[in-house]
Amino acid sequence: AVYTNHDYEPSAIKRDQAIQAWLQTKGIEFKTFKDQTIFEKNEVLTDAQKPYTVYTPYKKKWLARVSPFYVKSYPTHLYFHELNKAKSFSEMPQMKSMGFKENGLIVQIPATEVSKKLLMNYASTRDFPALNQGTSKLGLHLRFGTISIRELAREGQKHSDVWLSELIWRDFFMQVLWHFPHVEKESFRPQYEKVEWRDDKKDFQKWCDGETGYPLVDAGMRELNATGHMHNRVRMVVASFLTKHLLIHWYQGERYFAKKLLDYDLSANNGNWQWAAGTGCDAAPYFRVFNPEAQLEKFDPKGDYTKKWVPEWGTTQYAKPMVEHVFGRNRALAAFKKALT
Repeated sequence: AVYTNHDYEPSAIKRDQAIQAWLQTKGIEFKTFKDQTIFEKNEVLTDAQKPYTVYTPYKKKWLARVSPFYVKSYPTHLYFHELNKAKSFSEMPQMKSMGFKENGLIVQIPATEVSKKLLMNYASTRDFPALNQGTSKLGLHLRFGTISIRELAREGQKHSDVWLSELIWRDFFMQVLWHFPHVEKESFRPQYEKVEWRDDKKDFQKWCDGETGYPLVDAGMRELNATGHMHNRVRMVVASFLTKHLLIHWYQGERYFAKKLLDYDLSANNGNWQWAAGTGCDAAPYFRVFNPEAQLEKFDPKGDYTKKWVPEWGTTQYAKPMVEHVFGRNRALAAFKKALT
């Protein structure tokens, strides 16, 4: 038999269906299980048995449903001895033969343990990108399955409701993608596809390269390009800037993140990009526009994070802002309003 775990991405679902069909022709069982979420698919539904499309009521139901059963560890160590009996995987394909290429990044793998102190301070430190211990950076391990979501949920229950909420967001976006697979490439709310998005390749490239003239935006993009990581607060700022100030479709930004992020996860990345753009599952849609200068003053007041990635900031060598904030905001609001009328 072939054993695997559930995947909720449209292409992965098609892949698994094709593999199952092929295995059936050989008389081989295909067994698949829930693993990377606490709740999946139809496990958390509204009272009307419909999927949730707004986070807050989903979170409330999630918290009401969760019990020790859902966050207990599985005794995998009891089966380790079976691996010794297995045939040596000497014929395992190498990364290069599978189409992967080296990209020159020097990756610092985060620890798989999260400290009690970090969790207890998480609510007050998570938004400040200059703090090395402000976030756990465990998204990378969750992405590749090298840490248990159940273990992390237990830690959140004990030490940080805010940190646990981030894990609930993860479940929420996975069930949204599973129920509404069109969100992979289209706005959750179809009417937002009517927005007259700008297709400006030069402006998009400036955003990609961190040359927008807005220090916090540029710092985030340069961190991403150099390390494959970006602080979550900064992710929101750069996404808002692309979709609102530059009025470029969120899908272009989502695809760029897909190429660069080491912790890239389709459901979370897609959900957060649509949240920033105002096209997704959110009670407060398009009129949320982050002011990148105000975000810099609030979350990197000393400029420690920004100066690290934009050393020419404050000199004549630094780029001029490519679009004025008020102009960009008003242009975006007008375009969204026109599409919705």
